[in-house]
Amino acid sequence: MPAPRAAEVLSPSVTAPASSRRWQRRLVKVVVATDLVVIATVATIAGIIGDWGFGPALRLNIVAAVLVLAGLVAFRAWDRGVLGQGAEEFNRVLRGTVVASVLLALAGMALKAEAVRPWIFGVIPATAAALLLGRYAVRRVLHRARQDARCMSSVLVVGSENAIGDLVARTRRVPHHGWTVTAACTSTGTAGEGRTDIAGVPVVGDLDDVARHVRELGIDVVAVAPTPGWTPKRLHSLAWDLEGAGVELVVDPGLMEVTGPRLHVAPVDGLPLLRLTEPRWGGPARIAKNMVDRLAAAAMVLVFSPLFLVLAVLIRQDGGPVFYRQERVGRGGRTFRMIKFRSMVVNADQQVAQLAAANEGSGPLFKMKRDPRITRIGGVLRRLSLDELPQLFNVIGGSMSLVGPRPALQREVATYTEDALRKLVVRPGLTGLWQVSGRSDLTWEESVRLDLRYVENWSPALDASILWKTVGAIVGGRGAY
Repeated sequence: MPAPRAAEVLSPSVTAPASSRRWQRRLVKVVVATDLVVIATVATIAGIIGDWGFGPALRLNIVAAVLVLAGLVAFRAWDRGVLGQGAEEFNRVLRGTVVASVLLALAGMALKAEAVRPWIFGVIPATAAALLLGRYAVRRVLHRARQDARCMSSVLVVGSENAIGDLVARTRRVPHHGWTVTAACTSTGTAGEGRTDIAGVPVVGDLDDVARHVRELGIDVVAVAPTPGWTPKRLHSLAWDLEGAGVELVVDPGLMEVTGPRLHVAPVDGLPLLRLTEPRWGGPARIAKNMVDRLAAAAMVLVFSPLFLVLAVLIRQDGGPVFYRQERVGRGGRTFRMIKFRSMVVNADQQVAQLAAANEGSGPLFKMKRDPRITRIGGVLRRLSLDELPQLFNVIGGSMSLVGPRPALQREVATYTEDALRKLVVRPGLTGLWQVSGRSDLTWEESVRLDLRYVENWSPALDASILWKTVGAIVGGRGAY
């Protein structure tokens, strides 16, 4: 039976809790059907390539497929709460397929069956890769639907005016998360200063009215942020009131921009406490990152060397130098010379004072969407981010990483607040969260926030995710000028 078309089942808009749960159930069905089709397709292709017929090899093919399915079930890879959200969905798929491969290897060792090797090192890894691609395709369809305000979950926020406003801004900034804040409750039941809404979201009541409004408004998610008057007893009562209603209850711990592997639950006599570990800025993981950065950068230089030569010839047509070198601030506040392909006229730096009145940049940044200093070939280089390719030499030399905070100018660092200075504890990157989130379209505050999020939550998985998203950011050209 063919898998349902994702575009057909992920399109209904959300108008009530029943419809919200309906598209969530459909999403689960689409993902399950997609996984089944992928597993069957890979098994069929493997059978055709191996010309296995209907003998023992076919039985091993079936066993491998069953083990993969069992791994997905064991690691709850179809849990509604992780579908379409973050890297956890992909992590569960990977863990399930790795366990399937390990179990098959152990069985082969126990039975002394060397014939299982093609499945251990070929079929199951290929199945894992195909499953990840299938999940990614479904997620893309889901995210496109959410850009049109479909397949969204309604959210009621409990908190102070600032906390509510912050969450509203974040959900609007990243609609692909699937949250729409539709109501709010504050300690006073008002928005303050005679207003009835916060950032366009109506305040419907105080802290005692939360459960009632959840039922009346058909809320899917209740988000509790720090607010005066909110006690553990109130949270317990709310959790009990929401039991059986299919409503998700989430609590903001108040730890800004700290997520993922740094947060752990450490219960003490039944009291759940959040344990916050230190950022991983050193040790074996960081050494491995540096080695991977330099090896990957060297490989990329070799691959792109013909392109380097072509661009050098085009840039030299105006008689100026091919490269532009600028002093930037790196790890620990040490300065280095960052290399880029020249995309502006030769005396561009001397023209900054004349163009200051036309500055469109945020904070200490100088940016112009139609900068008259950019050459004709420079406009193409910037739009495709080709001007940044020579920074690969900085990565090879160790002054930069492939992924990291935006490399800052000295005049920018001079304006840094104490929190912004934390960006300097790691090497700046050729790409980063700032590039995949809008680049020059970001405000200064958003750029700093994204860089700090990277510093506080670095992991190899985060680097891999950013590198993957960088390709889409470059093709889309958003914020590149």
